[in-house]
Amino acid sequence: MNPSDFTHSAYIAGLCGGLLIGIAAAMFVLLNGRIAGISGILAGLIQADKGDKLWRVLFLLGLAASPFVYRFAFDMPTVTIEAGTGQLVIAGLLVGLGTSYASGCTSGHGVCGISRGSIRSIAATLTFMTAGFITVYLTHHLIGL
Repeated sequence: MNPSDFTHSAYIAGLCGGLLIGIAAAMFVLLNGRIAGISGILAGLIQADKGDKLWRVLFLLGLAASPFVYRFAFDMPTVTIEAGTGQLVIAGLLVGLGTSYASGCTSGHGVCGISRGSIRSIAATLTFMTAGFITVYLTHHLIGL
């Protein structure tokens, strides 16, 4: 495969994925009056009323099933994870803690909040991104992990 073909197809895949996420988030808020923030949907599942659980379960099952649906149409990309299990567990816990402190995750703030012009979401997303940039710089360039 020619590298320029990969770059072109990666841009197309990214564009299509972004459009699908945007359309799904817009439909979700327009049809249900709810924000498609994954952490809020998951947290709400734990404390939801009986009538509020079904849509949350279906939403999360749809997210979990999407790679399997994708697999029917396309080859799965090769994913290499260089972090150990301990690092992944710590990273997951830190993300969960940050999500709790920020009152939402990147899908709620970054996709849905920014599109609504929420100043709080813009600030939260800038904080997420800045922390991510600093973490990558420190771990890869200064510490050498």
